[in-house]
Amino acid sequence: MGQKNNLVKNASFLMIAAMISKVIGLLYKSPLSSIVGNMGMGYISLAQNAYMILLMIASFSIPQAVSKLISERIALKDYKNAQKIFHGSLIYAAIVGGIVALVCLFGARFIIPSNQPNAILALQILSPTIFLSGILGVYRGYFQAYRNMMPTSISQILEQIFNAAVSLIVAWMFIRYLADGSDGSVAKWGAAGSTVGTTAGVVIALLFMLMVYGVNRRAIRRRVDRDRVHKEESYGEILRLIILIVSPIILSSFIYNINGYLNGVLYSEIMGKHGVDADTISMLYAEYATYFMSIINIPLTLSSAAPTSMIPEVSALYATGNIDETRRRVDQTVQLSMFISIPCAVGLAVLAQPIVSLLFHGTNGVAGQLLMMGSFTILLNGMSNISNGVLQGIGKPKIPMITAAVALVVDVVVVVALLMFTNLGIYALLAAMIVYAIVVCVLNDFFMKKYLDYKNPWKAAYVSPIIASAAMGVVAAGVYYGLHVLLPSNIICLSVSIILAAMAYFLVYILADKTASERLSRMPGGACLVRIAQKIRR
Repeated sequence: MGQKNNLVKNASFLMIAAMISKVIGLLYKSPLSSIVGNMGMGYISLAQNAYMILLMIASFSIPQAVSKLISERIALKDYKNAQKIFHGSLIYAAIVGGIVALVCLFGARFIIPSNQPNAILALQILSPTIFLSGILGVYRGYFQAYRNMMPTSISQILEQIFNAAVSLIVAWMFIRYLADGSDGSVAKWGAAGSTVGTTAGVVIALLFMLMVYGVNRRAIRRRVDRDRVHKEESYGEILRLIILIVSPIILSSFIYNINGYLNGVLYSEIMGKHGVDADTISMLYAEYATYFMSIINIPLTLSSAAPTSMIPEVSALYATGNIDETRRRVDQTVQLSMFISIPCAVGLAVLAQPIVSLLFHGTNGVAGQLLMMGSFTILLNGMSNISNGVLQGIGKPKIPMITAAVALVVDVVVVVALLMFTNLGIYALLAAMIVYAIVVCVLNDFFMKKYLDYKNPWKAAYVSPIIASAAMGVVAAGVYYGLHVLLPSNIICLSVSIILAAMAYFLVYILADKTASERLSRMPGGACLVRIAQKIRR
C-alpha cells in the first residue's frame, strides 16, 4: 500500500471504530434511561461533563500530542529518542493524571452545580478513570505515530462494550441494594453505578494496549538498538519538551470543550434563579446533554477521527519541508470528513423525531427538536476539528487555544444573554453551540491561510455530497412517512428508509462526482466500492 493512501485509510479505520463505539454507547443509554430515569440521566450528564473537563486537563489530547512528537522523530529515523519520548510521556501522564484524579475525588462537591448535589457521587467514582486514561492515551498515541491505527480502533470498541455492559449491571445493582426507593435516591445511585462502567471500559482497553505493546516489544527494541546515529536525549530534556508541546494542546482542548461544562452550570444556576425546580432542570438537561448529544456525537466522533489520523502525517510532512503534500493530505481529510458528515447531518435532520423516539422512550420531544435544528453543527465541528489538527500538526498549537478562548467568551455571553432575557431555556444551549462552532471555523480558516497558504476545497469536498445528500433526504422522508401511513412501526419504517436513503446517497454521489472512484479507492474496501461505482456508471 502506498504512503499516499495511508492517511485516508487510517482515518477511515478510526472513523469505523469510532462509529461502532458511539453506536454501542448510544444503544446502551436507552435501557440505562429506563433503569435510572430522566432525572438520573441528567445527573450522569452533569458528572460526565465535569469528568470530561478534568480528563482534558490530564490526558485527553495525550494521543495526539504523543503521536506528533514521536512521528517527527520517526520521520528523521531517530528511533532512540522516539522511544524516550514514549517513556517520558508515561511519566508525565502518571503524574498529571494522578494529581487531577485526586482533585476529582476530593473536589467534586465544588465542581458540580450547587443545586444538583446528587451528581457528586457519580463524579467521584470517575476519579480513578482519569489516571488510567492518561496511560491509555500514551499507548494509543505511540502506535498512531507509527501509522498503526488498529490497536487504537480495537481498544475503543472493547472499551465501549465493557462500559455499556458494566454500566447497566452496576446501575441496576446500586439501585436495588443501595437506593431507598425514592425518585431522588434511585436517580443518585443509578447515576453512580453507571459511571463504574466507564472505569471498567478504560481498564479493559489499557490491558489490550499493554498486550499489543508486549507482542511488539522485541521488534521495537531491535529498531532502537540499531539507531546508533542520534544522540540520546536526557529524560529532563524529554519531559521539558513534552510539557512545552503537550501543555498548549491540552490547554487548547480544555478551552475548546469547557463550553459544554460551563453551559450546563450556567443553565442549571440561571434557570434555578428563574424559579424552575431542580428536578425539571435535570430532566430538561438530559434531553440536551444525554439524548441530543448522544446522537449528534456519533457523526461528531467520526469527524474527529480524521484529524487524529492526520496529525502524525501532517507533522512528518511539515517537518521534512514538503508543504505541497501537506496541503494535499489536508484536502483528502476534508473530503473524507464531508463525504460522511454532510449525509449524516441531512439524515438526522429529516428523521430526527423518529430516531429519538426509537432510542429514548422517555423523551418528551425536546431532544428531537434539538436534533432537527442542530444537526448541521456536524459540518461546523468537523471542519473545526480538522483545522485544529492541522494547526497543531504544523507546530502552531497556541492558535487553536486562542481561537477556542475567543469562541468560549462569545459562547458564555450568548448563553447568559439568552437565558436571562429570553424564554428559549434549553434551546439557548443549542444556539450557543452553533455560535461557538462558527467562530472557531472562521478564525481557524484565517490562520490556515496565513501559515499554510491553505484554501478550503469547497467544490471538490462539498458540492457532490450536498447534491447526493439532498436526494437522500427526499428519499428518507418520503419512504419513512409514506410507509408509516401503511405500517405504523417506527423501527421497520426507519430501517427501510435508512437503507434506501443510503443507497440513494451512494448512487447520486457516484453519478454527480467524476472523481468518486479515486476517492473511494482510498477507503477500506475501496476496490469493491470502485467496482460497484464503475457498474453504476455504465
